[in-house]
Amino acid sequence: MTPIKAAVAHEFGAPLTIEEVQLRAPGGSEVEVTLDAVAICHSDISFAEGAWGGSLPAVYGHEAAGRVTAAGPTVRGLSVGDSVVVTLIRACGTCPSCSGGKPTICETPYDGDHGPLKTADGGKLHQAMASGAFAEKVVVEQSQVVKISPDIPKDAASLIACGVITGVGAVVNAAGVRAGQDVVVIGAGGVGLNAIQGARIAGARRIVAVDMSEEKLEIAKEFGATDGVLATDPKPWRAAQKAMGRGADAVIVTVGAIPAYDSAPRYLAGGGKVIMVGMPHSGQVSTYEPVMLAAVGQGMVGSKMGDVVIQRDIPWMVDLYLQGRLKLDELISGRWTLDQINDAIADTKTGAARRNVIMFDR
Repeated sequence: MTPIKAAVAHEFGAPLTIEEVQLRAPGGSEVEVTLDAVAICHSDISFAEGAWGGSLPAVYGHEAAGRVTAAGPTVRGLSVGDSVVVTLIRACGTCPSCSGGKPTICETPYDGDHGPLKTADGGKLHQAMASGAFAEKVVVEQSQVVKISPDIPKDAASLIACGVITGVGAVVNAAGVRAGQDVVVIGAGGVGLNAIQGARIAGARRIVAVDMSEEKLEIAKEFGATDGVLATDPKPWRAAQKAMGRGADAVIVTVGAIPAYDSAPRYLAGGGKVIMVGMPHSGQVSTYEPVMLAAVGQGMVGSKMGDVVIQRDIPWMVDLYLQGRLKLDELISGRWTLDQINDAIADTKTGAARRNVIMFDR
């Protein structure tokens, strides 16, 4: 076991504590990655607040990038020193979902209570989201790791592990947006800005951002939105339809807010789809009229992690970034140390941040 520093949650809703924990060596098809950067995702915050339950104590964090520093005996295609992105997408490769090209919904369960992490005294320590990346190092399955060009800075690369693939993938994979179609993105935060970028890359004709903040709507235009609508308007879907001249072919809901889900079908054109990305707390319920969707052939589709195949989609996105066609640096609001993680989380919760990134100083 190797001692490392990590941010540990001992109680839901309480500040994380920075402490020494133990990380075992990789075995089988596992790799050890020494992290250079890990971004703070709202999912980490929701888990830490107890929104979806879970096991404690735990190490959260799942949006990371770093360098391979050790590998198990059956690892192939990765070597010590490789630059990599670390994701939470742990895929067995053989279950019906994986075999059908849907690794983001792999059906093989993972027990994070019996993962590579232990407390300093050898007690149970949950590896949340199969990653536990609020730490100096992680040990994860090879299926969760993608080799990337060393030319991309690690802070930018870390964003691809979740926020970027979720937003871009929701548009390109889940919605299947084609050139000339119209897209509404509800929520112009970190994932929303990436959905907007995805719509731009896909060639959407009109991209309407909907948010509570005028400032965020202006930022959305920097990422490719053609129009902005305040969600606080009495009937914002009418303003969106006016901008497009019709309803939307796809509405991407990137916030876990019930009012956003309740109103999302109102933005659609006939045959359009609501893509459900944002995750409300367990037990929260949305309402809609099924007859309205059935009458005009509309649909509602859940999208986990942008329905990506990481070995296919992450290299593509890295290449877009290196060509200047995908904005990553502009997504970073602040860079923090691990010791500052509670401050970074508090800043993220204000809603003003695009993405805060924890940097590990080597």
